[in-house]
Amino acid sequence: MESSFPILSTAVLIFFILDPFGNVPLILSILKNIDKQRHSKIIIREMLIGLFILVVFLFFGEQFLSLFHLETQAITIAGGIIFFVISLKMIFPDPKGDMFAVSKGDEPLVVPIAVPMIAGPAALATLMVLAKTNKEHSWELFLSLLLAWGLASIVLLFSPKLYKLLKVKGLTALERLMGMLLLIMSVQMFIDGIRSLLPTFV
Repeated sequence: MESSFPILSTAVLIFFILDPFGNVPLILSILKNIDKQRHSKIIIREMLIGLFILVVFLFFGEQFLSLFHLETQAITIAGGIIFFVISLKMIFPDPKGDMFAVSKGDEPLVVPIAVPMIAGPAALATLMVLAKTNKEHSWELFLSLLLAWGLASIVLLFSPKLYKLLKVKGLTALERLMGMLLLIMSVQMFIDGIRSLLPTFV
């Protein structure tokens, strides 16, 4: 048997990609016109929908990638580039922000919380990359996803209290710290991909 799969570090990576701290102000903006007693139920429902979509891509994303005959090294390098771009956006966010229009009184369903805040392009691409490069560790990946999703759910469920505690500057600082760590991970992932390609050129 090979060495054990790094469940915790993978969960941290997925947690960074989900970026719950960056989504706190957006969640509060979306739900501001809805009865506060409904907030927890809406967040839980949307998080479960998002989890379902993430799990589908985790277990069946590889089949999607195999249609294009993509090699593991290409996926690893592409994943590093994707994470690099995401981390830069977290460190240097768009001043205008991402706005999702929600009519007053309407409860968000699937969009925009489940998709794209939870199961967004970055998260789906991440899971496909991880599934492709760790074929023999599907269930460990699933556990990592559950851990990351659970932590992200807790953050979003306590978003009103978290916002009052940290304010905008505190949340921004946390998001940028997560972005910096993700940047380091992305560079390491890129290096690993290049290193695995070197023997083919020798």
